[in-house]
Amino acid sequence: MSGETSHQEHIGPYRLLSRLGGGPAGGPGRGVRGGVHRAAGPDGRDVALRPLPPGAAPDIARMRGVLSPYVADVLDGEHASGRPYVVFRFVPGRPLAEHVAERGPLGGDELRRMALGLAKGLAAIHEAGLAHGELGPGTVLVVDGAPVIVDFALTAGAAAHDDLPAWAATVAFAATGRPDARAAHLPGDLRSLVEAAAHPDPAARPSAAELALAAARLDLPAIPAARPAPEAHPALGPGKGSTAPTGPAAPDSKVNAVSADASGAALGGTVTGGDQGGRGATGGAGHAAEHGTGAVEAHELAVARGWARLLAAMVVVIGIGAAVMMPIVGLVLTLGAVTLLRAVAATTVRGRVWAFGRTLLTVPYAAVLAVAVPLALVAVSAVGGEIDSSGACALGAGAGAAVLWTAPGVGGPRRQLERAFLGIARRPRYIGIAVTVLGVLAVLAAFGAATLTPSFAPMYGLQSSLESLVDRLQNAVHSP
Repeated sequence: MSGETSHQEHIGPYRLLSRLGGGPAGGPGRGVRGGVHRAAGPDGRDVALRPLPPGAAPDIARMRGVLSPYVADVLDGEHASGRPYVVFRFVPGRPLAEHVAERGPLGGDELRRMALGLAKGLAAIHEAGLAHGELGPGTVLVVDGAPVIVDFALTAGAAAHDDLPAWAATVAFAATGRPDARAAHLPGDLRSLVEAAAHPDPAARPSAAELALAAARLDLPAIPAARPAPEAHPALGPGKGSTAPTGPAAPDSKVNAVSADASGAALGGTVTGGDQGGRGATGGAGHAAEHGTGAVEAHELAVARGWARLLAAMVVVIGIGAAVMMPIVGLVLTLGAVTLLRAVAATTVRGRVWAFGRTLLTVPYAAVLAVAVPLALVAVSAVGGEIDSSGACALGAGAGAAVLWTAPGVGGPRRQLERAFLGIARRPRYIGIAVTVLGVLAVLAAFGAATLTPSFAPMYGLQSSLESLVDRLQNAVHSP
């Protein structure tokens, strides 16, 4: 540990146990300072707590909504009080800067995995309407060869497009071990991707999601084409706002005084540079012995995500069942729900307008399936007997609702539901209640959809017209 904290000191409901690191967490003028502490939460579990400077106002709700295996989880936070803070989950791992200093630059599949994971992590942050603002080798932890982004969304005024050159610089550092690495030092397939992300014109840069798609297709040599020797002290990386280390270079065995404290595990979202004046991952040497605890934490997170997916799936089943029982009302409610979920993830008026536009673009997709299902049932009736015309139309409405909720290329509303339910899924006392309530509603919705006569209220005339049309189609199919 880099220091001990009085066990009597509290910040909010969290009891501070020990100090994991300190010093500035960003470049000059960033306004994000304060040490990181290991703390005990109200439920007794260990967490990592970062005090913030007075006046800091991170968007805790959106930060908690970032759901990715490549981004450290935000568990709690407070910015309205005189002592703002953010609470993170422990992440077992080492800072990328230290990993590269000890083992050398990455290559082959390891480098591809790093580039892909960083792009996916940024995409998750951007999808939540946030930006990292300080991505670099000091804000990336390496956990079993995969990256985990920490200390995100703490830089005021950061924009998503600024994260892309930082991604390029961080990947270049991982491939070469040099903070000043250029695209020319990189393998060909990776070089063009890094150059695109670092394009001087922000409008010409790919999105993080597009970077992830391209990185997934990378085929990199096991030994990079050009691998300049790492500098004696590469711990401070190229992330925006990082600074060069001060003082003499440390020997290989002491690459970074703070990194020595951080070698075991850094916490999600917390990065400091210690006495070096820049950004190194914050952690505690004591946490190095807690890989078992880290594995348990990772397992618990995986379980929570599984519950969140189950709860989201139940909501989707309820929505589809409602659309089958009451096609008009169910489809209207589904359109409203998916639009609202998209709008909640937006941070600007333009983003909310685009959320509405995304739903409108999905409507033709849903309409095609809503029409295709009754037609397919009519075709099947040629060999299987007559079908109920009203039921066929209702099943078409249910298929359309399913497309609006979740279909290839239309997963945003469902993922937003998963993020919303993740907070509940992390609290065992609430999981049982949520599963019971939503499970009962889902069963009732499925049972009603299978047994009740659908009602097209308030558009009874439309119901009559649709039934008449399906009947005529059936007659045409059955006629000799």
